[in-house]
Amino acid sequence: MEKTDIAKNNSFNIRGNINIADTVVLIRGAGEQASGIAHCLFRAGFKICLTEIAKPLAVRRGVSFCEAIYEGEKDVEGAKARLAKNREEIDLIWGKKEIPVFVDPQNQIKNFLRPLVVIDATLAKINQGTSITDAHLVIGMGPGFTAGMDVHIVVETQRGPNLGRLIIDGEAEPNTGVPQPVHGFGRERVLRSPCDGAFNSTRNIGETVSAGDIVAEVAGESVSALIPGTVRGLIRNGTYVTKNLKVGDIDPRGDYLSCFTISDKARALGGAALEAILWKLPSYMVQ
Repeated sequence: MEKTDIAKNNSFNIRGNINIADTVVLIRGAGEQASGIAHCLFRAGFKICLTEIAKPLAVRRGVSFCEAIYEGEKDVEGAKARLAKNREEIDLIWGKKEIPVFVDPQNQIKNFLRPLVVIDATLAKINQGTSITDAHLVIGMGPGFTAGMDVHIVVETQRGPNLGRLIIDGEAEPNTGVPQPVHGFGRERVLRSPCDGAFNSTRNIGETVSAGDIVAEVAGESVSALIPGTVRGLIRNGTYVTKNLKVGDIDPRGDYLSCFTISDKARALGGAALEAILWKLPSYMVQ
């Protein structure tokens, strides 16, 4: 595709070049990792739009832009996202230098926004409909995508020496299901639902708990902390959950501020997304 064709398809008229401030990056997902990616690209000057399901299941709600769906708006480290209900509201939110969050599980808004870049950051471990034809550059975060087939680039999301690596041929490492150890604790950090039912908690994110403390309940069954620490994340009260679903996260470091700070992993993925865009689209962008 010629440079002028791309500009035309993205509703730009900049004599064949695309300015970063006018470059639409559409991100599927608005949970913890997607929000870290969005924050990085927003700070870099891109025009970001996030799409989500109607009832997101984010645990680390303190740093997840999907909270805007419930609250109307959400600030993460100085970047504000706001719920948009239609295309006109997306434009208004962009005009305020904010990030629109749009309920659109099928990502149909791409047909109207014509983004130059689409990033699937749902971290669903399977491809839920993202196609290599969705944009000039399509990036898949983690397992579930094959670079060169359904996306142009896959970003490694597994912690370790390859975290954030750009894969242009093949797939990311398979999901291990094992949380990253913190102070020697791995699986013990995670709170999981004991059964199907509605989740409810009287605790708050940032609150300190001891091992054995009841943090929440699901359908009358208790969810207790296995280790002492800070409640780093909790799913929203009233959410219907299934057995073994992750509903909370205990941080043994006891650091209150970390509950509302973008994680090192999310920052690494944001940097990887920025690297991929600047690597693959340099001839279309000018500062």
